[in-house]
Amino acid sequence: MGPQDVVHLQSTVRVVDQDEGVQVGDTCPKCEEDWELHGGKCYYFSTRDSSWYQSRDDCRRGGGDLVKIDSREEQSFLELRVRQKMNKDDDSFWIGLTDSKEEGKWLWVDDSPLNTRFDSDDLKCWHDVPCIISLKSICEKLVSTGRV
Repeated sequence: MGPQDVVHLQSTVRVVDQDEGVQVGDTCPKCEEDWELHGGKCYYFSTRDSSWYQSRDDCRRGGGDLVKIDSREEQSFLELRVRQKMNKDDDSFWIGLTDSKEEGKWLWVDDSPLNTRFDSDDLKCWHDVPCIISLKSICEKLVSTGRV
């Protein structure tokens, strides 16, 4: 490795630091073991089959809740990860959306209404099933921070 290689590497590191805003001593987002970082949130994909209520309790015990999908980008990320986690073609995962208070009135676990900006293509993989059915689940929580 010659001097040009070192300069190039140092320049690359400098550019990454400027683009990401990360410098030694800064805090950076991190997730606990078995949780995955994406877009400022931590996700846990449970492969244990449970009812919607049991899944939600499990998420809360881990410091989060069932996932609330806020954007198409988040939906795409979750679809990809769910496909990778599926053991069978019919595997399904609970999310934090329910109409248990009033049939047909969909609310997220934080009581906010389903945003109708999702078009029908976004919703093709969402299904209304009885909450007592045992499925896998997706939990989410905000990231914690640590020192670089």
